[in-house]
This record gives sequence, C-alpha cells and structure tokens, in this order.
Amino acid sequence: MSPKDLRDLFLLAAIWGSSFLFTLKAVPAFGPFPLTVVRVGASALALMTYLFLTGRLHIVVQHWKPICGLGILNAAIPFSLYAYAALRLESGLLAVLNAMAPLFGALVARMWLKERLSSTRILGLCVGFLGILILVYDKLSFTQGAQGWAVLASVAATVFYGIATNYTARFLRGVQPQAVAAGSLAFAALALLPLALIWWPQQAPSLGAWGAALSLSLLCTAVAYLIFYRLLANVGPSKTITVTFLVPPFGVLWGTLLLDETLTVQMLAGMATVLLGTLLATGVIGQRRAA
Repeated sequence: MSPKDLRDLFLLAAIWGSSFLFTLKAVPAFGPFPLTVVRVGASALALMTYLFLTGRLHIVVQHWKPICGLGILNAAIPFSLYAYAALRLESGLLAVLNAMAPLFGALVARMWLKERLSSTRILGLCVGFLGILILVYDKLSFTQGAQGWAVLASVAATVFYGIATNYTARFLRGVQPQAVAAGSLAFAALALLPLALIWWPQQAPSLGAWGAALSLSLLCTAVAYLIFYRLLANVGPSKTITVTFLVPPFGVLWGTLLLDETLTVQMLAGMATVLLGTLLATGVIGQRRAA
C-alpha cells in the first residue's frame, strides 16, 4: 500500500469515527428521521452533482431498481437506527458496535449466498458475538429511559449493513461504485422524506445542530464515500475493509477527547474482542496462505 493510500485509509477511519460524534450532537435537536434525511439528502445532492459533472448520471437510471433497494438497506434503515441509538448510547460504544458489520456480512453470506465458512471464520463469529456481550451485558435493560432498545437498534443497523454488502455483491456487481453511492443515498432520502416531515422538530434546530448535521452529511458521508471508492479502486476490497478495524479506535478517541466520555476497562476488553472476532471472521488473520 502506497503512502497516499495509507493516508487515505487513516483519513477515512478518522472521518467515519467522527460520524458518531456528529450524530450525538445533532440528533437531540432534529430527531432520528429528520437528521437522517438531512444526512442522506445533502450528501446525495453533492454526489449526484459530481455524477452529473463527470457524465455518469445515466448509470443510476439504468440500475435504479437494485440501487433503490440498496439505499433502503444500506442507508435509510441503518442510519435511522444509529440516530435513534445515539439518543441513549455514547459515541465510542456506537463506533465499537459498528465493527460488527463484517461479522454479520459473513453470516449473511453463509445463509443467503451459501458461501462456505472455514472453522477459523466460524470461530471469529463466536468471538465477535462474545465481544458484543462484554460491551452491552450491563446495558440490556428495557425499562423506561434504559439503554436496551438503543443497543438492539445499533446491532440491528450492523445486521442491515451485512445484508447490504451481500445484496451489492448479488445485484450490483460491476456497476460503477460512485453511481451506486450517489443513487442509493438519493433513494434513501426519498424513502425517508415522509417520515421526516411527520416528525420534523417544532422548534428550529440551532446553528450548532445544523453544523453537526451538515458535517455528518457532507464530510462523513459524501466525502467519505469518495475516499472509500478511491481506495477500492487503488488497493482492492481486502485491504480497504481494514478501515472497519480502525474506525472504533478513532470513534473512542473523538468521544474521549471532545465529549468527555469515559474509556472503561469493559469497553477496551469488548473492543479488543470484537476486533479479534472480526479479523478472524473476515479472513484477515488465521487463513492459510496459498503456496
């Protein structure tokens, strides 16, 4: 990996790690659905403009049906779930739970696409789920004001990410990636717009909340997607997926430095266990190398 690609990898991890911070700052003023519409709507506008200027807008039209489905699975539902979870959970914990996405991707691939899993990858799934238990065992209360539903929402978001990964492989293989990103965000915005209008906040969000929401949209979604797909083109998917392992440390770092969140032994143990499970389940470690 060249120094430029390595820089992009860490930059992407830092940006995606900050997305949970911006969500925490903005969601109390907007609510989950309005915030998600602002996030996907503004980023879709930016990326669709980019497609128009580069002459690729027709690709979205040609593949609109599977791209629409991806927008629901990969943006509309999981972004809304994370926004809801951010009302109760800390940004560092959200970032660590987000690392479960490759685990569910491997599990869905086995169940849906009948992909074979080695014993090492199965061990990784078990270790990863153990990591979740370490992180949330004391938060699974469902009484009023407790964190149980928020935990389930954030885990469910990673399930949808896992489904979306396999959906993309099944229905959008070979389609220009920037067109997939822009189109899926645009369809996600259209799908959520009615819900956002119903629950639009009666009190206008502050300038600070708008700043956090637009940072979440333009920086953590639009710019991040462009960096992500540039990495895919330059170094391939197996190396690009390592960004998943860098996001939790950055998410915890931003939460600790900027939101005064407490870094506990429980979170460190859970994060290490989740990351180990993810590395095993995705075959980054433990796989036999070809001679």
